[in-house]
Amino acid sequence: MDESFICAICGTQHDGLTTDWAFKLPDVVWSIPEDERSEKAKFDSDLCQFGERYFMRCILYAPFRDRPSEFGWGLWAEVEWPTFKRYLELYEADGSTEAAYEGSLANALDAYPESFGAAVEIHFRGPSERPTLHLKSDDPSRFAEEQRRGISDTRYHEILKLITPVR
Repeated sequence: MDESFICAICGTQHDGLTTDWAFKLPDVVWSIPEDERSEKAKFDSDLCQFGERYFMRCILYAPFRDRPSEFGWGLWAEVEWPTFKRYLELYEADGSTEAAYEGSLANALDAYPESFGAAVEIHFRGPSERPTLHLKSDDPSRFAEEQRRGISDTRYHEILKLITPVR
């Protein structure tokens, strides 16, 4: 499948532009000096515990308005112990029939300054899939609006400039 497209904004063909961006850890854990991090927090690529705080790595999808695809944000959600425990119980099982759980975003996104701490619904999925995040339907933020209505090509370029290192 050819992932290139002619951009409606700049008129050039783009090949393989990123359609996802992920954070390795919740911001509070990432801020711990690297040589102390593993002593102060327990974590792997999907789960994190920092004292009495619990985090799950999830994906928040936002559709593109101008093409049949979506942007995936790999984000950490902070959750209460019962949610974390339930996720552990279902980690290798199908959790897609579970009701949504509550959490809050544990990463700050440059593209969405209001994102850190935003309330989210967490939807478990199959055993090989990370849970998905949905910003609350009454959230008036740009992030929530773009998750509901999509990301325009103009906005996509703005996001790429914020997340892509300058060469």
